[in-house]
Amino acid sequence: MYVGMASVIMPSTFRSFSVNSSSRDRVNLSTDIGRCHGIRAMRIEKPLEELYNVRVERKVKPERLAELGVSRWSVWKTGKCKLPWDWQVDQLVYIEEGEVRVVPEGSKKFMQFVAGDLVRYPKWFEADLWFNAPYQERYCFRAYGDD
Repeated sequence: MYVGMASVIMPSTFRSFSVNSSSRDRVNLSTDIGRCHGIRAMRIEKPLEELYNVRVERKVKPERLAELGVSRWSVWKTGKCKLPWDWQVDQLVYIEEGEVRVVPEGSKKFMQFVAGDLVRYPKWFEADLWFNAPYQERYCFRAYGDD
């Protein structure tokens, strides 16, 4: 059976060490890392839109709306309310008035879309929709591959 040694190679300000290095070396390495200025641990989070495959175009121009035929889409209106929703097909929504907060199922974070946004919700997406004031959108359902 072959047993190899794993090692980590650090920039010249750091030492390399192997998995089998002594605990003294590991302590010194962590001390050396702590002394190096400018290096910080970062947690990079993706936007919810990317995580849930929700696409949004902000401040959509009239030419784009005409290209999509938005004026012929169905209209939906509501007032202040919370609405659980799940999309059985892809849906394209143009927000004409108000704003909506979209809280994906199982999340404590939300996406916010406002008048002038064009939003594409993917099939099988589930979320709670929060409306704090009068809201109006135009919508159409999309077949797979329609863009």
